[in-house]
Parts: sequence; structure tokens; C-alpha cells
Amino acid sequence: MSRPTGRKEGIGLQIEISARHGSVTPDIKDYARKKAQRLLKYYNRIQSIRVVLDREGGSPSCEMLVDLEHTHNLVGRATDEDVRAAIDSAVDRLERQLVEHKDRTRHHKGRGPSPHQPTRTG
Repeated sequence: MSRPTGRKEGIGLQIEISARHGSVTPDIKDYARKKAQRLLKYYNRIQSIRVVLDREGGSPSCEMLVDLEHTHNLVGRATDEDVRAAIDSAVDRLERQLVEHKDRTRHHKGRGPSPHQPTRTG
């Protein structure tokens, strides 16, 4: 059963799309925005997503920076022959990172004793 997020999907989420060494067409911006909004289904405490598309060196690349609430940022980078494939790869990498982050934060109580802390022996 999913918990209510307090906001509808995509509303309140800031997605910034920019380009280095070139420009981005409106259809690529829409594609990147839709793919970035998909990340909300993996983790609902995303503050903002920044998508940077680049064409330097011939092959298009995509870098996505996800700003999470009360924790560090996640980064997904990908380079491919097609800009849409680069976006897809970056989103796939971020999905994996978000699932791992959610698992770490959800199951933090059952890890057992820390190997760096001394334990009592009697």
C-alpha cells in the first residue's frame, strides 16, 4: 500500500532542462521532462531535477542531477548515439540509485551492530 505524498505527481517538482554547446528542441525537452517525472514513482521526496544535455565531442550525453530532501544529491550520466537513448540510460541509472537509497533508508534499523563500534562483552 502506498503512502500519500501530499502532492500530485509532477506538481511542485521543479525540472530544469538546459543544454551545453547547443540548443534543445521542444520535443526533446518534453521527452526529458516526462522521463524525469517517472522518477517520482521510485522516491517521492525529490525536490528538483536538473537535466543537462551536451553534444560536445560528437555523441550526445545526458546528465541528470536529482536533489533529494534532507540528503545528498544523486547523479546519472550517460552518453549514446541518440539523445533519447542517453536520456533513457541516465533515467535507468537514477532509478537504480533511488531504489537503493530507499532501501537503505527504509531498513536502517535491522542492520545489526556497527563493525566500527566496540561491543559489550559481558
